[in-house]
Amino acid sequence: MAQTEQSTEIATPAGAVTASVASPRGDGRPAVVAVAGATFTVVTSEMLPVGLLTPLARDLRVTEGTAGLTLTLTGLVAAVSAPLLTPALARFARRPVLCALMAVLSAGNLLAAWSPHFAVMLLARVLVGVGMGGVWALAAGLAVRLVPGRSVGPATSLIFSGIAVASVLGVPAGTYVGELAGWRTSFVVAAGLALVVLAALAALLPRLPAERGIRLGGVLRLAGEPRVATGLGVVALLVTGHFAAYTYVRPVLEELSGASATRIGTLLLVYGVAGVAGNFLSGAVASRSPRGALLAICPVLAATVCLMPAVGGSAVTAAVLLAVWGLSYGGVSVATQSWLLAAAPEAREAASALFVGVFNGSIALGAFAGGRAADGFGVGAVMYLGAVLAAGALAVTALGRAPAGDTR
Repeated sequence: MAQTEQSTEIATPAGAVTASVASPRGDGRPAVVAVAGATFTVVTSEMLPVGLLTPLARDLRVTEGTAGLTLTLTGLVAAVSAPLLTPALARFARRPVLCALMAVLSAGNLLAAWSPHFAVMLLARVLVGVGMGGVWALAAGLAVRLVPGRSVGPATSLIFSGIAVASVLGVPAGTYVGELAGWRTSFVVAAGLALVVLAALAALLPRLPAERGIRLGGVLRLAGEPRVATGLGVVALLVTGHFAAYTYVRPVLEELSGASATRIGTLLLVYGVAGVAGNFLSGAVASRSPRGALLAICPVLAATVCLMPAVGGSAVTAAVLLAVWGLSYGGVSVATQSWLLAAAPEAREAASALFVGVFNGSIALGAFAGGRAADGFGVGAVMYLGAVLAAGALAVTALGRAPAGDTR
């Protein structure tokens, strides 16, 4: 796919950057779909251990709390790699960079599938974190280079829908595959999917020549802007709270209702379908008022997680609570991303790098905190921890600085 580009230097709080205006000669939508496939694959790979935690811990001879480090480590590596790789790779063409990152992701998943002991699994998850942090951060700025101006908004939404859909469907899909063929097979399937997406990126993306990108210091300074800082605070509290609880949802369901792996897979699928619906419902609201969307999401998420230990003992009530949980959390990524892009419209790539860093750092912190709570106080405690943090996110949303134009 050939295209020409015209570059313009823009002064922003993040430093001088080069903004590209693409003039595609063909239809850029297949390339956008390929990028959405990449974001789906990296987030699915990150989340895979959640639904496989019990058999993974058993086979690698660690506790479930320790097994949760497979999510913690990946999130930490992605949190560090996103803001570092964004400026470091700014001078390289995007197509080969994205393909290389997908190859790293595939290698990490294959190594995880082979892992003979837990140390090898952790090394594998480092590779997954590098691939994920780089792909997610770079994907945010590609829509403007792939489609005409009038289509940039929908194309950006499609790219980020890969993240949202992976967040809510990747876990049940991995759980089903793990139940049918073993948890190691789930990682092999994820590795194969990464290679398929790599081939699609190589075939469908234009070369996307290098641009002069933002500097690391500019990215960090942007984090101090009040509206951006408020948005990052909401991300940190909501995502930490969610993953403190959700990382251990399988052992919680097993303890509450004695559910089998097959039934848990079904319950997580209910959560996933509701989450996809929540993503698109919240997206419609968040495009007009990110604060309004989050003021609805935070209390529902807090109440639902808090109720799980009390009334989630039957399959019916657990399914209802998981559906509401999915509906509310499904809107988190699109609402918080909309907040940050609206708070820094002149520095979208820098804001996205910060978003990816804080989001993934919060996944790591949530999985770690949940593991300590589960090992110290029992798995039911992780639900109360998640509820408290979601309530904190509600307070920050209500009292903090909203993006310009958001009067809610």
